[in-house]
Amino acid sequence: MQYTRLKGMTDLYGEDLALWQAFEVLSRKVLERFGYREIRTPLLEMTELFQRGLGEDSDVVQKEMYTFPDRKGRSLTVRPEGTASVVRAVLENNMLHGESLLKLFYLGPMYRYERPQKGRLRQFHQLGAECLGAAGPEVDAETIHLLAVLLNELGLTEYQVRLNSIGCSHCRPAFHRALTDYYHTHAPELCADCTRRLSTNPLRLLDCKVPGCAALRTGAPLVTNFHCSECAEHYLGLQRLLNRLEVSHSLEPSLVRGLDYYVRTVFEFVSGDLGAQDSILGGGRYDRLVGEFGGPDLPAIGFAIGVERLVMLLRGKLPPREVPTEYYGIALDPTSRELMLETIGRLRLEGCPADLDHRGGSLKAQLKRAAHRGAHYALILGPDECQRGVVVCRDLQASSQLELPLADLPDHFRKS
Repeated sequence: MQYTRLKGMTDLYGEDLALWQAFEVLSRKVLERFGYREIRTPLLEMTELFQRGLGEDSDVVQKEMYTFPDRKGRSLTVRPEGTASVVRAVLENNMLHGESLLKLFYLGPMYRYERPQKGRLRQFHQLGAECLGAAGPEVDAETIHLLAVLLNELGLTEYQVRLNSIGCSHCRPAFHRALTDYYHTHAPELCADCTRRLSTNPLRLLDCKVPGCAALRTGAPLVTNFHCSECAEHYLGLQRLLNRLEVSHSLEPSLVRGLDYYVRTVFEFVSGDLGAQDSILGGGRYDRLVGEFGGPDLPAIGFAIGVERLVMLLRGKLPPREVPTEYYGIALDPTSRELMLETIGRLRLEGCPADLDHRGGSLKAQLKRAAHRGAHYALILGPDECQRGVVVCRDLQASSQLELPLADLPDHFRKS
């Protein structure tokens, strides 16, 4: 039987993996420059964590989570997103102790059972960050600025920043009522999911991609018309700060996020190069989530980048991370192979990227494999070289060669 990968999963290797690694290296540098430190959380969590954090009526909880009972009958879920796990880890490990502001980032796989499509798989990867402890628009602007800096340094400049404020627990109920009343008058035109959302999660009505439902957005009430004075001031402050940071943005009053924990600021970065599913990343403020998990009432903001979708845009723009093979050992008989293994081992201990041809064969065949690996030098040992205590060092780029004493080999390359 030939086994194949599961639908919605992928194998990552070769040039694609090198591109991912280059993205990861640069992303870590930018995040650390902005004061973020990495956190790693488990793939498995109690199902209740996501039900409580994401909302019982969210599409993720209702239809997309990989959930199963363990041998003790506990309901476990493979994480569909990162924020809930990070907040749980922060509280469980008392990471807020003595910290007025906590900045954390994560990078890893997430899982959702949804229809696979271009750049959107059932196992997907997110680079996300959470900043806990600041309520002002300054940290919102800093977060969006961080993302603009990251994309620019990745070589991506053709993107748009969409911005909205969905209000708070004081002003949003009135907007919910107006939104529900509007969509009730169009109930026969709604898809099945929106018919359910009308009674469970009316804000998500604005996020539907079904053409008939999407067309209704143009006549829907605007959340910005329902802002309380504090939300209005916060939103205007954010716009002013983004202008100071020279981050171009557009105001999108129908923009919402797919998870229930968001309040006030929400944003997304989009690129027309991705087609209809144009979102590169998104995020927003979630001031109530820490309290929902039993912690203090702590303001917070975060974002998540879909790595698969971003890497699609990076092809041809970000040079892949190269893993060079500087030296490639070639042995022409069993005795030479033992000595070459020792020689390559000494080079590796000196920090030299070196590999050994374990397949053997003719000199021509082994040189061909050395060139295929991208090696700079081929080190060649045969019976004659072993007897004389030397190695032939062939420069595969300059097509030249010289003999070097085996005993002096590490010193020679260390000096060069």
